[in-house]
Amino acid sequence: MEAKAQARYVRVTPMKARRVVDLIRGKRATDAIATLQFAPQSASEPVLKLLNSAIANARYRADQTAQGFDERNLVVTAAWVDEGPTMKRFRPRAQGRASRILKRTSHITVVVAEGPTTTKGGTR
Repeated sequence: MEAKAQARYVRVTPMKARRVVDLIRGKRATDAIATLQFAPQSASEPVLKLLNSAIANARYRADQTAQGFDERNLVVTAAWVDEGPTMKRFRPRAQGRASRILKRTSHITVVVAEGPTTTKGGTR
């Protein structure tokens, strides 16, 4: 079972959001949540909310299809950041000039799916 969550127009630059998303890609969902809770980057908060949303979507899909659901079996199979629209602002500078300020936005996507089940006495 696969579930996806997407956050659009997040006011975080894509480069900074990619650093955070790279931390959780391929990890178990529970480990990814723990990583994001203690990550010092400001982009970790919207990514954490998005990951929780993807887990909730997986839970909902499991309920709809009457399948068993265990959050510990979920793995972040894919996560990526696309660039959203850029807001252009101007700031006054010296000698009557103006410089452009670019306020970048991101579209963040997280996909979770059931990974391999753990065997007794071992991990994955």
